[in-house]
Amino acid sequence: MSNYKEKVKEKIRQYSNDEYLNGYIRNEFMTDDTDADIYLNIDRKDELFDSRTRGRQLDLNPEVYEYIESKTSMLESDIQIELHITGVKLSDYEQGVVRHLLKEHYAIELYKAQKEYKETRNKICKLLLLGIVSFLLYLLVFFKTDSAFGVEALGFLFSFALWEGFDALIYSFKEIKESREEITQNLLINVEYGEKDFVNEAE
Repeated sequence: MSNYKEKVKEKIRQYSNDEYLNGYIRNEFMTDDTDADIYLNIDRKDELFDSRTRGRQLDLNPEVYEYIESKTSMLESDIQIELHITGVKLSDYEQGVVRHLLKEHYAIELYKAQKEYKETRNKICKLLLLGIVSFLLYLLVFFKTDSAFGVEALGFLFSFALWEGFDALIYSFKEIKESREEITQNLLINVEYGEKDFVNEAE
């Protein structure tokens, strides 16, 4: 049992470090021009599109977005991504549709992320302002009156407001900013097409 625990610790040391991850990313994605290449191979055209959508509501298969995001989530947000779709031949029109749908999807996601960013920023500003004002009132009541209830109520108010404000600033706001950058990175993906299966070609 102790030997197994040592093996577990060794694997944790081996794989849970930046050097291993950076090496994996270089081998998996990076090209000589520092862009990141992602390859999506399909067997049929209809694998690209969501069969439930038509006309103006046409959209890509959700699995396409999931695949892209599973790959790009490992990359720094300042890296240009080249998405190579291989396996079948698409007409110029179909290629344009795929590019349009991809950008449209992430443009909408960016709109929602930006809206959440603004709402969270405004919430933080209001909480911090409330905390500062209630703290000043707390000091005024504490030194100028004998109201124990007022002191206690204002003490709770400014503590709560400042705590929530700084908590949102440190954690939630940071996550939203990172998410917005990741979505923008996906929005700026360059799409290239090829008929060949990249895996078979490499072999």
